[in-house]
Amino acid sequence: MKGTYVATNSKRARNLVRKSRALGIALTPKAEKYFERRPYGPGQHGRARKKADSDYAVRLREKQRLRAQYNIREAQMRRAYAEAKRVEGQTGENLVEILESRLDALVLRSGFARTIAQARQLVVHRHIMVDGVRVDRPSFRVKAGQLIHVHPRSEKMEPFQVAATGAHQDVLPDTPAYLNVEIDKLHAKLEHAPKRAEVPVTCEEQLVVEYYARMA
Repeated sequence: MKGTYVATNSKRARNLVRKSRALGIALTPKAEKYFERRPYGPGQHGRARKKADSDYAVRLREKQRLRAQYNIREAQMRRAYAEAKRVEGQTGENLVEILESRLDALVLRSGFARTIAQARQLVVHRHIMVDGVRVDRPSFRVKAGQLIHVHPRSEKMEPFQVAATGAHQDVLPDTPAYLNVEIDKLHAKLEHAPKRAEVPVTCEEQLVVEYYARMA
């Protein structure tokens, strides 16, 4: 059983490396190491000079890059885009800010997890609380002033013991200004709603907006 688990994780890691190279962005710390050595697409033709992508292909890839960074399904992305259109302000900036308010994204930014996939798993398995209440929905929208923290019964588990040392923060982007993190306590408070300029994702969000606008 353990061998199967390790093999599954290894395969998943390889797939993420390939996906990172295809999208031109590192999706995990491990993928970043590979990407630094091989910053070109996967496969035997990865280094080959390619013809210029069409406008559609450029917009599609940018949408896929944003989706991959938040590890969400297309239906979830479309719902977030629809909401972003209804909110006052720039649709692209609204979209990123909405996605960044997800609980799994903030668990990652806080350094409780090493990857967005791990953050999602921690939430689904009911290890994460918001203002003292267990939340098992990765898409849960955290509001300004709310406290994200690990359930007391989960704090002694190895993944959280590792996180509490700041080990994940060492390989993640700097903690954004909208979060006040006490990593040793496994506490993170959302000080204010995320603003696009503060969000550590790589995306030309206007291209994503143009993609969905053309698909309407």
